[in-house]
Amino acid sequence: MTFFDQLMLQLDEGVTGLFGQWNIFSTIILALFCAFIGYQAATNEEPDTHPFLLARQAQPSPVRHEGESPVYRSQAAPHGMPLNPGLNVKDPGVSKWAKGRDGDLRDIWRQVIAGVQEDGKFKGVKGRILTVQGTERVAQHKLDDLTRQINLIGQHILDQGGNRVAIYLPNSVELLVTLFACAFYNLTAVILPFNQPDDAVISMLRRSAADTVVTAPGSFPFDTVVKSYPSLRQLIWVVDEGSSHLDWNEVPQGTGGRVNVSTWQDIISEHPVDAGQELPPLAAQKEPRDITVFWQSKPGATEEMARFTAANLVSAVAAQIFAIPTIRRIEPTDLFLPADSLANTHTLVLTLAALYSNASVAFNSVASEATDLGVVTRGISPTILVTTPAALLQTHQQASRSVTSFMARNLHKIQTLSLTQKGVLPTGQLLSSYYDAYRPPIGLKKPGKLRLVFAAERVGAGTPALSSQVLSDLRVYTGARVVYALTAPKVAGAVTQTAFYDYRVFDDKRCHFGPPLTSTEILLKDTPTVKNGNGESRGEVCGCTL
Repeated sequence: MTFFDQLMLQLDEGVTGLFGQWNIFSTIILALFCAFIGYQAATNEEPDTHPFLLARQAQPSPVRHEGESPVYRSQAAPHGMPLNPGLNVKDPGVSKWAKGRDGDLRDIWRQVIAGVQEDGKFKGVKGRILTVQGTERVAQHKLDDLTRQINLIGQHILDQGGNRVAIYLPNSVELLVTLFACAFYNLTAVILPFNQPDDAVISMLRRSAADTVVTAPGSFPFDTVVKSYPSLRQLIWVVDEGSSHLDWNEVPQGTGGRVNVSTWQDIISEHPVDAGQELPPLAAQKEPRDITVFWQSKPGATEEMARFTAANLVSAVAAQIFAIPTIRRIEPTDLFLPADSLANTHTLVLTLAALYSNASVAFNSVASEATDLGVVTRGISPTILVTTPAALLQTHQQASRSVTSFMARNLHKIQTLSLTQKGVLPTGQLLSSYYDAYRPPIGLKKPGKLRLVFAAERVGAGTPALSSQVLSDLRVYTGARVVYALTAPKVAGAVTQTAFYDYRVFDDKRCHFGPPLTSTEILLKDTPTVKNGNGESRGEVCGCTL
């Protein structure tokens, strides 16, 4: 008998012996083994990003000065290259291979009305601009009507001798229109935080030297301001439909008629329908003026005034667009809701980024003051949300109280492991669909689903701290990625913010803020108690931004 025959004989005896001893337990063991292998194959996913990219998110400069750390930059803006300067706007007729302009606010609105372009041709997609009214009604604004308002309001302020325009409004379309009107008609915009005490409003008007105010009745102390601030020359009331029949042009006695009072609706209605349809030509544009904002650290505290140039803002807008990976960029299918005040540059910059990306944007006048995201999003279903750490903490507390059953706790643990161990956001999985019953009520089920949440800690403002564990829980609860930023008075937008795919959890009470954006660079300086060393960088944060 040859070797091959012996081998086949042993194989035949082994197989016969195996099946001869087969029983029900063997079947169960084989079924469990196959199920385990099948589950691993079906649920195996590549991490959203490579772990090496999370381990080293910022690039230090090759040298550092004594008493300072190296200068840290984003990996996408290495040393030796300029920081992200702008939007790379391509004018009509310019080759697509040529370098574009940095742009400014006017180019953002031109992109809004132009819609999505490919090779200079309109693809038939434009973002919508909505206003949430109450809990059920959502009004959509025509872009052509908003362009007309930009022209008529800007020209009216200019004709009346306006120069510095204070915008004292809640989050609204009128705030946005006034901001763009100032950009197109070479006016200085001053954005005041809304719902402030009378003395604070007067103080901000004096410090900004505003001569024009655009505001809403019932929130602006007109009589007090006229008596205490004689430099006011023009007032524009933004009146709602229910109060439009009243006479809002009356000037208080004793003012001598020096304040020109008008209403937003009268300015628009007194012009022909075809007036103001076209924006000022591109060739006639001058360098836009600065935008002034006020940073309020705590209620009742003196606000810190900061001025930002057009270059500062567009650089911050471009950095926020660039910070989102290409496959997750803001798109026309997104519905963006600023649930924090537009007087904060972080919220304003993200809103401008959404507009430039042709996403739909919804405004809710009470969103900036509410901490219940379920109330803020009632009537709409945002896919991208900008909110405050306080609102996220309240959402975390509400969701944690609902995840108490054995099933819910284990589902939460499995989803957390998918985030922290596998580096994958658990969306679209079989188990995540069972978890939907425990999610906090943020928005409607249709037409979209929340996928991205932005929040920012304000330096020195007593903002509630969010730990990495809280952020991880929020990602599981909402099914959305959460980006946590650090903001400062002199920086447009964010100084630093967590990486888009950074799901790591640390043993901390305050989450790390990630690397600088492509528009900023930071270094740490020694303090009397903390010194920089060769092993680590510690100290007072100092930054530079475009």
